[in-house]
Amino acid sequence: MITDGLLMLGVLLALSCALIVLERTTGWKLFKYVPGMVLMYLLCAALNSAGVFGQDDATRAPIAAVKDVVLPAMILLFLFGCDLRRIIKLGPRLLLTYAVSAASLFVAMVGVFLAFQSALHPEAWKVLGALLASWTGGSANMVAVQDILQAPENIFGYALITDTLIYSIWLTVAFSSVAISGRFDRFTKARSTHLIDHGDDFETEEAPITVQSLATVVFGSLFVSTLAIWVGGLLPELGDVVNGTTWTIVIVSVLGLVIAQTPLGRIGGSTEIATLMLFIVIGQIAAGSDFSALTQAPLYLLIGLLVVLVHLAIMVVYAKLTRTDLFSIAVSSTANIGGIASAPVVASAFNRQLVPVGVLMALMGSFLGTFLGLASAQIMSAL
Repeated sequence: MITDGLLMLGVLLALSCALIVLERTTGWKLFKYVPGMVLMYLLCAALNSAGVFGQDDATRAPIAAVKDVVLPAMILLFLFGCDLRRIIKLGPRLLLTYAVSAASLFVAMVGVFLAFQSALHPEAWKVLGALLASWTGGSANMVAVQDILQAPENIFGYALITDTLIYSIWLTVAFSSVAISGRFDRFTKARSTHLIDHGDDFETEEAPITVQSLATVVFGSLFVSTLAIWVGGLLPELGDVVNGTTWTIVIVSVLGLVIAQTPLGRIGGSTEIATLMLFIVIGQIAAGSDFSALTQAPLYLLIGLLVVLVHLAIMVVYAKLTRTDLFSIAVSSTANIGGIASAPVVASAFNRQLVPVGVLMALMGSFLGTFLGLASAQIMSAL
């Protein structure tokens, strides 16, 4: 058993390193179905379930302290690419479609939770709020909401497993929808000419990664994080959701959005460093999980499936009423549920020139996901 806190931190960092390197260099099919981040969770949870990690506070303190600082820094860096000027260029129709997609997931999550509330853990609302943060933003938003709400680590594993499995199914559906796009557009009498205006390349070239850029990204983000934590601790708590951690996340989110509008937002290495930080945060959460509590996982998978089915029904009705094309529906839905990693890929399956549309929709979620997850959790806690 590991009872040295620094050694435990070292083990988690070593696992992060190994999985990141293997995922990006081996080409193993395993990573196609189970992302490195999910494997990180499963491995750390397995080690904890096997009694490898000590349970006392002294052992847990170092990695918990690191996570507390790394999480806000990670969110700050992930938002560097969220340029509002480019997002506005999408136009009202695409922005409305994205908004309806996010809202339908929000309504579906709250509605399904209400239907299953009596069969769920008393703190399940925290976990489902984190899941919605992922499905309207991404993994960074999910762990941010988990940290703010202090969702039980055991059942947080249900959200992560549900997120991965439902996402994989949904991505398959999104890709398959390309084959029926013509029939769907005829069914909705879609007018897709507005998409032509968004075929230009919105992407700006990111600066190369240098020692100077890495110093700015790593040291600068950690400084901003510690400063935000200090300021957040001075601000008042409001209800069950708004606490010092919430204020910290709000501060770094706003700062990240502001920085994204400046040349600093294109600094090299921000996304890469944020990804490394994400593995550390996932490892810390997983190291407190226990597989013996996974017996309720099928119930959470059912909830996740019902949520996306309600989302699908709402989007089809919306498409029919507003004559929206399948491309807009599929990409906005994938931008929410899949995030930045999959929305551009689905967009390219329809039309390579429209890849930036998927990127920009996903970037909106990277900012909004945390707040949508918290809002849904607040509502579910009151039901």
